[in-house]
Amino acid sequence: MTDTSPPTPTRLNKHIAETGFCSRREADRLIGERRVTVNGHPAGAGAVVGPEDVVLVDGQPLRARTVSKSSGRRHVYIALNKPVGITCTTEASVKGNIVDFVGHEQRIFPIGRLDKDSEGLILMTSNGDIVNQILRAENRHEKEYLVEVNKPVTEEFLRAMAKGVRIHDQMTLPCRTGRIAKFGFRIVLTQGLNRQIRLMAAAFGYRVNQLRRVRIDNVKLGPLKPGRWRNLTDAELRGLLPDLTQW
Repeated sequence: MTDTSPPTPTRLNKHIAETGFCSRREADRLIGERRVTVNGHPAGAGAVVGPEDVVLVDGQPLRARTVSKSSGRRHVYIALNKPVGITCTTEASVKGNIVDFVGHEQRIFPIGRLDKDSEGLILMTSNGDIVNQILRAENRHEKEYLVEVNKPVTEEFLRAMAKGVRIHDQMTLPCRTGRIAKFGFRIVLTQGLNRQIRLMAAAFGYRVNQLRRVRIDNVKLGPLKPGRWRNLTDAELRGLLPDLTQW
């Protein structure tokens, strides 16, 4: 017998999150600011929608998330622009944990960490088999950051940072640095020690005021806005994990 019952309505914040536009929490904020309309009318908190409803954010339609059927991909791989204040933990008891923030329908977790006080690109996945491949320092996956500090950046400071700094009772690996502003510099690391850049800068008397990760290997943050996420492309996955055979 064919099921002719109508589709079950979906909460609006979940509907927005499932398109990959933003997290449920961010969707709630947009709804609260009356920036979301359903069928031409501002949506209220707790609104539900069906497949025939037209949902707009700032007057623009949402684009449904797509998955390539030809790739046979089973796992989830996303890039999130993590805002300051979100904690990279799967512990549900931690307020502002990254899993609840994203609100994905599948069970996903962050690959590595980005400090609560830092922002920018972090990858999340449902595939636990790839995490060590990305995090192992010997695989030399590059991570690029833009950093703002509390006093002028000097060439001596950049050279010293690039050579390696003793933190956590060990020397950091050599890295690349470059000045981008009077109080700003770029740094490319191949390891991810806890609060590494902040501690490296502090060793030379600098305080980090803002830290943003903009690239992990071939995956770039680009125009992705804080709080938003997107699915990785097949090309990004191939570049990030060339030996991965089962997605």
